[in-house]
This record gives sequence, structure tokens and C-alpha cells, in this order.
Amino acid sequence: MMKLRSSPPSPFGRKVKIAAAILGLKDKITVEDTNTADPSDSIRNQNPLGKIPALVLENGDVLYDSPVIIEYLDFLAGGGNLFPEGEARFAVLREQALADGIMDAAILRIYEKRFKEKQYRDPAWDAYQGAKMERGLAYFEENTPPAPASAADVTAGTLTLACSLGYLDMRYGGEWRRDYPGLVAWLDAFEAAVPAFTDTRQPPAPMSDNAAAPLR
Repeated sequence: MMKLRSSPPSPFGRKVKIAAAILGLKDKITVEDTNTADPSDSIRNQNPLGKIPALVLENGDVLYDSPVIIEYLDFLAGGGNLFPEGEARFAVLREQALADGIMDAAILRIYEKRFKEKQYRDPAWDAYQGAKMERGLAYFEENTPPAPASAADVTAGTLTLACSLGYLDMRYGGEWRRDYPGLVAWLDAFEAAVPAFTDTRQPPAPMSDNAAAPLR
């Protein structure tokens, strides 16, 4: 059986879990909680970057991180599910990259609070990452992908977008909802079509100053 190294709050790990459910592979993967801040955690041997998610295959090989893993799962499921063939594939890859970037920026802002004492934090850095998030959300508000009618309609791009919005709900109290009503409606439709999105939701856990919350 394959093993997914992740942690419950990780939006990238959530992406893999939902992909596995959509592709009918959930029962072929066990999930193992991972502490990327712990030097003794084996994640640093499995992924030299020490990042999650990482998928340990049955033969011991390890794939990382989420874009590679979900493409591998799509391959195991026969291909052409999360990643369409032909030119349409590149639009999906672009959506995935942008939504991954929103999550990256959001997590870097969290790390600024988690790893630095208040007097050493850089407001300009926080604003820089926040602007990335805002531009990404504004793009998706203006170029909202079609909402899936069922899990079979989900692509790597829409899956990643849903996970990014879910992470902003969890860590940032859903502040994004005020300015992006189109995305709010889209996420509601996505959740209605994809039960695994509800099944993998984590309770709101905003990262306050010096909060000892799980990474990501």
C-alpha cells in the first residue's frame, strides 16, 4: 500500500487526498502525519527538501510534491481524468500553478508569524505575499472556471483552486469571501459536487502570534 506523508492542515496534502478519492484510489493509500519541523522525522530522508506531501510508493520510491503526486495518481487511474489531453492540458496546468502559488504565498505569511518573533517580522514581506494572493484571487474571480457538476468533472486546476480557497477559510477566517463573490458561489458548487472536499475539511484555525499550530 502507498503511504502519504502529510499533516491535516496542509492544503497540498488535502489536494492529494481529494484526488485519490475522486480517482477511486483512496483505499490504496494510508496517510501518515508528518512534522516537518522535527529533525528526526523521516520526511527529510524521503524528500530532501523536508516538505509535504510526499507519496511513498510500494517499492519504496518517493514522489513529491502535490502536482507530481496527483499526476501519478491520475496515471494509475488510467489517465485523462484530472489532466486532459491535448492543448486543454496547458490551461489546467496554468490554473494549478496559479492556485498553488496562492497557497504558497498564504503559507509564507503564516510562517512569518510562526517562526519569527514579532519585532523581527517584515511588514513589507507580508504585504508582498499578500499582494500575490490578491492578484491570484482577482484573476480567478474574473476567469472563474466552470463549476463541476460532479467529481468526474474536476481537473487538477479546479481541485487546486478549491483547496486554496479552503485553506484561506481555515487560516485567514474566510476574509477573501467579502471581495470575491463569484469564487464564493463557485466553491459552494464545487463542494456540492465533490463530497471528498467536505470530508477533508479542517476546522478554522487562524494562525495568531506565536501560535503553536501544526505547520501549514
